[in-house]
Amino acid sequence: MVDIKTHLKKSNGIVFSVYAIIASFSTYSCMYAFRKPFAVATFDELNFAGVDYKVWLIIAQVLGYTLSKFTGIKVVSELEGKNRAGALLLLITLAGLSLFFFAITPAPYNIIFLFINGLPLGMVWGIVFSYLEGRRFTEVLGAGLSVSFIFSSGFVKSIGKYLMLRWGVSEFWMPFLTSALFIIPLFISVWLLNKIPPPSKEDERLRTKREPMDKVDRSKFMKEFSLGLVFLIIAYMFLTAFRDFRDNFAAEIWQALGYGGSAEIFTVTEIPIAFGILVVIGSLFLIKDNKKALIINHIIILIGIAMVGVSTFSFESDWIGAPLWMILVGFGLYLGYVPFNSVLFERLIATFRCTGNVGFVIYLADSFGYLGSVGVLLYKEFGYTEISWLHFFISSAYMLSIIGSLLIIASLIYFYYKYGKQDEILEKKKIPKQVVNSILDQDTSHIIVPN
Repeated sequence: MVDIKTHLKKSNGIVFSVYAIIASFSTYSCMYAFRKPFAVATFDELNFAGVDYKVWLIIAQVLGYTLSKFTGIKVVSELEGKNRAGALLLLITLAGLSLFFFAITPAPYNIIFLFINGLPLGMVWGIVFSYLEGRRFTEVLGAGLSVSFIFSSGFVKSIGKYLMLRWGVSEFWMPFLTSALFIIPLFISVWLLNKIPPPSKEDERLRTKREPMDKVDRSKFMKEFSLGLVFLIIAYMFLTAFRDFRDNFAAEIWQALGYGGSAEIFTVTEIPIAFGILVVIGSLFLIKDNKKALIINHIIILIGIAMVGVSTFSFESDWIGAPLWMILVGFGLYLGYVPFNSVLFERLIATFRCTGNVGFVIYLADSFGYLGSVGVLLYKEFGYTEISWLHFFISSAYMLSIIGSLLIIASLIYFYYKYGKQDEILEKKKIPKQVVNSILDQDTSHIIVPN
């Protein structure tokens, strides 16, 4: 019997990509069953200390998730390959146990268990993506993984809603029972994921070798690209806050739009978004030049952010209906959001031939992104309680579109200039382009050209 890992090493790009996408997609989809089902419940008329009970739950989980992201800056960036599968199963199991205790503990004392639920789950994305980064087909693989959180968020909500509507499951037991349905698929998916072989020599030549990053490496990377990272991270904070708001209060938004009794609406509207993102982001692997790909990533994010504002204006002007608006807003949002979680930083590292891995940069951005998400929830609940979830969502769409666009333009200018400055340094040192290319083809993953 041929070992799967050996077979994948010898397989062509199509076979390998299909396998890796299925394994990573199913793993992360299963994780979502442990994270998002509770969001479909509304917990009507439940309050604690004058604040909506569901808002407390979301704040608690996002705080745990945020702390997990800050922890992941170190843990995920330093994690060795041999420990990844065990870490995934341990983290998700802890999250599942917290949902059980959430169900058996009376409100509001069970709020703490949503915080505990978020603590381990924040590190799952980086571990799963570490199986995919640094490859010729990373854009395709990253796109396949990324559509998992678009599709799965709606899918697990549909399952949770179905359990409540058809089986009479309470809002408190629904999250745990939904996650229990995915335990066996989770173990199978992680086993398949762990069979993915490491990047080949050709992968390393084209995308640089990916290695764990210690404190010195992280500090060096931050110092080298500080201003550009500030632009990107602030833009990502707006994207994450908007995406999280849309995700957590989808039930309330659809209810305000007149679709509160539909369980399938959460899945049906996300399918075209997931498919569109898969096609757009996946096609970026066709661009071999890393600098061009980095620029195009910026342009795609810019188009997505602008689409959020344009589609919202069209909805308010009665040019389009509610379902189409939610699809267009979602598509624009994820056009901006998905590159940050996979291909943008992948190409940044490859363009400048940096030491390290994507996990560090993603978790750096994610930690601040979810911090922004908590800030938005607190701002809405304590500053503008009289505004409905729908109207707050619309106002946030315009804010993201305007501020986010300016930040992405600033980032594009910065990195374009940064790359040009690197070329100037090489030219001053009179290093022939052929020699540079030859050296890069061998391995310069440890080099960052100084200012």
